[in-house]
Amino acid sequence: MKTLIIIKPSAVERGIIGEILSRFERQGIRISALRIINMSKKQAEKLYAVHKGKQFYNKLIEHMTSYPVVVAVLDVDFPNPDDAIKLVRKIIGVTNPLEADMGTIRGDFGLRIDRNIIHASDSVESAEYEIPIFFSKEEFVTYD
Repeated sequence: MKTLIIIKPSAVERGIIGEILSRFERQGIRISALRIINMSKKQAEKLYAVHKGKQFYNKLIEHMTSYPVVVAVLDVDFPNPDDAIKLVRKIIGVTNPLEADMGTIRGDFGLRIDRNIIHASDSVESAEYEIPIFFSKEEFVTYD
């Protein structure tokens, strides 16, 4: 199962990319595509279209386009795709870092809800929608 994560500007600026990625690798999750980009407004608006019209939408778009981000496709080897999404979400922690358990990425590194370090697809359908915003299938590496 492939899913998308984005290490947000606040984490890139703090220099904690390696620490975040290692959390997934230690769980046996492989990275099948990765790049550092300056997210365009068009990409951010497409990624967060579900939030359009909400109070925080404009600030979210502004934040995601304010500094480089790391976009990555994770390859989670689980028979049930929903379980793969759940594992990634468990590693990152709940959305609000103040409510996230210590030992999760957001619990350990998050500062506040609008600077919560990382984005991750929240469902199989979301992953299928989000990944092509940043990657083509030809860009995925395979591990044999």
